[in-house]
Amino acid sequence: MKRLLLTTLILTTALSFAAVPANAGFFSEYKAKIEIKRELKNEQKKLENIISKQMEFSNVHDLKGLSSLYTADFMNNDGYNKDLYMSLVQDTWDTYSDITYDAVIEEMEIDGNFATITTRETAVATVTSDEELIEATGELYSTGKCIYYLVKVGEDWKIRSEQILEEKTTLKYGDARYTDIDLITPNQVAAGSEYSASLKVDLPKENIVIASIGKERMVHPQVKCDEVFRKLPEDQVLERVFKANTDNLNEYTVASVGITKAEPESATVVRVYMSGLAIVMTRVNVIPKNNFIKFEDKNAEEI
Repeated sequence: MKRLLLTTLILTTALSFAAVPANAGFFSEYKAKIEIKRELKNEQKKLENIISKQMEFSNVHDLKGLSSLYTADFMNNDGYNKDLYMSLVQDTWDTYSDITYDAVIEEMEIDGNFATITTRETAVATVTSDEELIEATGELYSTGKCIYYLVKVGEDWKIRSEQILEEKTTLKYGDARYTDIDLITPNQVAAGSEYSASLKVDLPKENIVIASIGKERMVHPQVKCDEVFRKLPEDQVLERVFKANTDNLNEYTVASVGITKAEPESATVVRVYMSGLAIVMTRVNVIPKNNFIKFEDKNAEEI
């Protein structure tokens, strides 16, 4: 019995020593995984800080601070380089002095020294109209979905490019501020293809509404589209069909809405005036045509 116990003890001890290298390897691997997770979280915090700083600098209109977050070779999906991009940002701040921004991170991915951040963003501002048609304070509200492409520079991350997937901006004056107005267009279309734009205005039938829908290519300086106003149909929906450009340029679809009212001033005189004005703009990303792809003709007869 004693000999059996001794043998068992020796065997157990031998197994314990034999397991030491395996345990050591397990703990080393576990420690390495913890370190990788720690580094990943650290990089994620840095990336989150980039978006946080972007909002911070934008909301205090600090162009120098905002510019420091971007690489010198920055280029967005509209073909705007860093200098032009920052110039347009400054123009926006000059036009809407109280504009404020907010962004919510939806997704984040890191691949070595490269990363992507997907955000949902909003911008809100007020503006006093300098139009002769209407004297009122306007409200601007803009929403968008964006993907930022970042590269690691030393220990820091910088924004090298961005792709705006969705964008809609509405500017309303007077009675239009309390009116549901929506412009519906596709987010992206193939170059040279047709697409429709639908403008919907929810107003009482007694209001007279005139509206126009046009499109503008994203070029600089911007070329405004021609406006042809029409009285809104009975169903309060105005539609137009456009053909996307073939110049590899993204487009804006722009709708202008005027709300008029008629009030009797006397038994024989009726005063007609503009009570509301709105401008709605949506982005349409144009997918360029690749002329170097050969498609097999499925209808061709086999030889």
